[in-house]
This record gives sequence, structure tokens and C-alpha cells, in this order.
Amino acid sequence: MSLINTHGLTDEQKMMREGVLDLLSRHLPWERVRKMDEAREFPHEAYNALAEAGYLGIFYPEELGGMGASYKDIAVFMETLGYYYTGIAQGVTTTAIYAGMHVAKFGTPEMKQDIVPKIVAGKVKLALAMSEPGTGSDVAGIKTSAVRDRDDYVINGSKVWITCAHVADYLVAIVKTDKQARHNGISTILVPTNTPGVTIRPLSMLGRRTTHANEVFFDNVRVPASNLFGGEGQAWKNIMAALGLERMGLAAISAGHCFKITEYARDYARERIQFGQPISQFQVIQHKLADMMIMAETARQSVYRVAELLDGGHKVVQEASIAKIVCTENNFKCADIGMQILGGAGYSNEYDMQMFFRDSRVGPIGGGTNEIQRNIIAKQMDLA
Repeated sequence: MSLINTHGLTDEQKMMREGVLDLLSRHLPWERVRKMDEAREFPHEAYNALAEAGYLGIFYPEELGGMGASYKDIAVFMETLGYYYTGIAQGVTTTAIYAGMHVAKFGTPEMKQDIVPKIVAGKVKLALAMSEPGTGSDVAGIKTSAVRDRDDYVINGSKVWITCAHVADYLVAIVKTDKQARHNGISTILVPTNTPGVTIRPLSMLGRRTTHANEVFFDNVRVPASNLFGGEGQAWKNIMAALGLERMGLAAISAGHCFKITEYARDYARERIQFGQPISQFQVIQHKLADMMIMAETARQSVYRVAELLDGGHKVVQEASIAKIVCTENNFKCADIGMQILGGAGYSNEYDMQMFFRDSRVGPIGGGTNEIQRNIIAKQMDLA
């Protein structure tokens, strides 16, 4: 029995949730997840099945081949993916939100009409190439340069921690077009990964192994000047405009994962016999599970608050940062408590809790660290 309360969702949202879970159970059965995690294999079959069923259109307007769905629809979808398996959730998010939303919002008309329908159909995957070895949280300090040479830009530099770059057909690269400027000196360029001079090196990560991070190197990479989009020097403003949805998506994945972990620990506690009875009958275990449930539901509520505000046309700078913090930190806390409930089994690779623990830890780091999120909240409180 799932612990997620679906009251308040529309009939269509409930149907979508059940449809997604059914599709994933067929194309990404759980025993395969464990093997793919060990092999660091991207869940191509499940990704393609989601695209074929039309689910990747949920992020985009109808004129670009999408559904024109609400933010709450997106929250339900991302929560459901995170509940089933965070790897497939991250695979979808990387292409459809992190990178694809920049194209959909700021791309040239030709670029939008070319790329977005292919994303929806599952024909292309994208990755956002932003972080660099010396500049993680300080995006304005990036060093990767794009120099205009007649009808081209020539790109040189490197990126790191680039999720899913190894399966991407295009990189949405954040580059310096004015080396003397900071925020006003960065631009966005679409780079096909098969362009000469692009090298992608997979990194061995602790968790989210099926959608792992990579290093990306640009060595005199030449792309048409028309591949720069969103306006030269306008990338910072555009990145800021896309953060509400990005952080809501991250939060929704983590909220869904909280429930998965809580259910897994509950089911184990019901079966594990100690002192002649299931450990679920001991109050100390009941309280741990109750704390996990509180954290899962609190996380979920913060996600739907952001979706409600976005659907109402409101800014969500503070609320999105709060949701990102609450959901990702609760996700890791749930996994930590879950490991304690399972005891030795939780620390064993024979059980899934160790994977949940590993996969949850990236949440407070990725997508803007939770320390940066707290800085944002402090600024919104007029403290900085």
C-alpha cells in the first residue's frame, strides 16, 4: 500500500500517476534497476517508453508539440518518477527541464521548432554544461570562452559534474563571450556533442549511477554563430528566469523518493522478527517511521505550494529555495533513518536501502547547493 495521499489531485493527474507507474514497472522492473545501478547504465528503454507514451510533452506548450500542462501536472509527474526511481527522474529532468527549457524559453524560433519536438519524441537528449572545475556555485566566474570568428564561435575550456552528458546529443553550454565581465559576460550556446573538439569523460559517482556526471572538454570547438541563443551576455538573466521550475522539479523528485524510502522501511519492519515479534510493533521503530512520514508529507506539501504559485503566475524565488532545501534534506534524513531501521541489512548491498541512501545524498549539493539556497532566502528576507 502506498503512503502517498492522492486526494486533491484531479482524475487526470491520478490517471497519469498510475499510467507512469505501470509503464515503468514494465520497462524498468526493479530487479533491472539494481543491475543498471551496478553497471552504470542509462535507462534508455524506460526513457523511450515515456517519450512514446507522450509524457515528455508535459513540460512544453502545445505550439512546440507539448501538452501545455500546468505546473501542478509537472509536479505530479516528477514526484511519480522520483517515487519509482530517482535515476529515470533525473534522466528526464536533465533533458526536459535543465537543458531543454532553455531552448524552449530562449531559443530562436527555428531552434525551438527543430529541437523541442525531438525532445518530446525522445529523439534527442540534452545536457546543461554549466559547472566548471574552479567555479561551481559561482556561475558568473566561469572561464570557458566562446570567441566570435566571422560566422562561428570558437569554444575552449572545460566543464565538470555535467549530468547525462554521456548520452546527450546536444549540450546547452554556458560560456564567457566577454572575459572582462562577470554576470553580463556569459551567454548560452547549443553545441552538438559530435562536434570535433568535444570530449566527454564519464565520472564514477557515489549515487545516481545510471544518470551519472561527466567531464566535458572543449578544444577549439567551432559552432555556427546562430547557435548562440537567448541574447549575447543574457545567460545569467535567463538562468535566473528558469530556476523556479528547475527547483520545483528537484524538490518533487526528492519528495517522491521520501515516500519510496518510507514504504520500503515500513515493509521491512513488518517482516523483520526480533524478540518474537515484528520490529514494527516496537514503539522506537514506529516513531522512526512516523518521523519519516512527517518528513515525506512536509516535503510534498512544499512542492505543491510552489506549483500553486507558479500556476497563479507568481514569482517563487523564496518558496522554490525552501522547497528545494526541505525536500532534499528530508530525503537524505529519511534514507539515513531507513538504514538504521534495517540495521545490518541497510548497510548491505543485498538490500536497496544503501542505493536510496547514495542516491539521496546529491540532493543538497546539486541544482544550487542548499547553502546557496539559504543565501537566496536571506536576501529575500532583506538580510543581505
